[in-house]
Amino acid sequence: MRRKYLDNIRWMTVVLVVIYHVLYMYNAEGILGTIGKITNLEVQYYDVYQYVVYPWFMCILFIVSGICSRMYLEKHTGKEFARSRTRKLLVPSTIGIVAFQFIQGYFNMNMGDGAELTSSVPAPIVAIIMCLSGIGVLWYIQVLWIFSMLLLLVRKIEKDRLWKLGGKTNILAIILFTVPVWVSGLILNTPIIVVYRFGLYGLLFFLGYFVFSHEEVIERLKKYFVLFLIPAVILGVLFCIVNFGKVYAEAPINRSPLFTTYAWFACMAILGGMAKYGDFENAFTKFMSKKSFGLYVFHYLGISMVAILLVKPGYISAVPAYILSTVAAFALAYILYEIISRIPVYRWMVLGIKKDKKRN
Repeated sequence: MRRKYLDNIRWMTVVLVVIYHVLYMYNAEGILGTIGKITNLEVQYYDVYQYVVYPWFMCILFIVSGICSRMYLEKHTGKEFARSRTRKLLVPSTIGIVAFQFIQGYFNMNMGDGAELTSSVPAPIVAIIMCLSGIGVLWYIQVLWIFSMLLLLVRKIEKDRLWKLGGKTNILAIILFTVPVWVSGLILNTPIIVVYRFGLYGLLFFLGYFVFSHEEVIERLKKYFVLFLIPAVILGVLFCIVNFGKVYAEAPINRSPLFTTYAWFACMAILGGMAKYGDFENAFTKFMSKKSFGLYVFHYLGISMVAILLVKPGYISAVPAYILSTVAAFALAYILYEIISRIPVYRWMVLGIKKDKKRN
């Protein structure tokens, strides 16, 4: 039986990511690789949204991905899992970069001194840099593919013994997981590109697979939903108060106990709360769930185009910039998805859609 709340968590989180990236593009906290502050406000208090969601929104996606991996493998072989994940994750984040995402790379380069680079560096080098810059939000599916392949190896070793043990996880153990989650956030972090956090996201993915794929564990989270919600709210408020105005995505903030503890309790509250109240489906949720991958893959291009073509030259002011960036993020993403998902071969390269399957 399909767990509809997982689909709802996924598309809702993607929407939060889109809104995050709009605010991120014009943030006043000095984060590099964006247009930066475009208002005359002394303090952009609404930037607090970034601090509210950043610690946990990718964490919950990796947990959900781990759960869904278990559900898929209950009905498919390891070889089918490997083929499916390679097509849906690796192909779009490698071949897809050369086939389409280099366009995103062009706009990313022009956030800074990209124009000067193109005039002083040989064209082949510029093309490589542009493709690498075009990875953008696709880092998530690259990392997810690596974890998926590691999972196949782990499954051969543990032979479901660890998975069965995970079903016995009680509420106290879930709370105590806060410690290994924090420790995992200290290891296997890439030094420059801060989003590649293999330790933290790897642990969360495998916890999703081994622990939270058990319906009995989810039932415990549902029962004690408030036990996680209240600390999550308190920790979130504290995190914002302590860190507002600082670069939240880099060390030492993103490796602090407060960061990971808030992220963990927020994820548990979301899992329990959505399983309890969000396990439903209607026409709107079905549409959002069906289009969520396309929205994730393409949304940043719309934001970047508005930022580079209209905001950076000063053609529009702050309020229209925020509005147009949000509209462009959703509209262009859906339009590109509808067009590209209908083009044979190209849809496989960019979106990992098989030619003999209906669009999903």
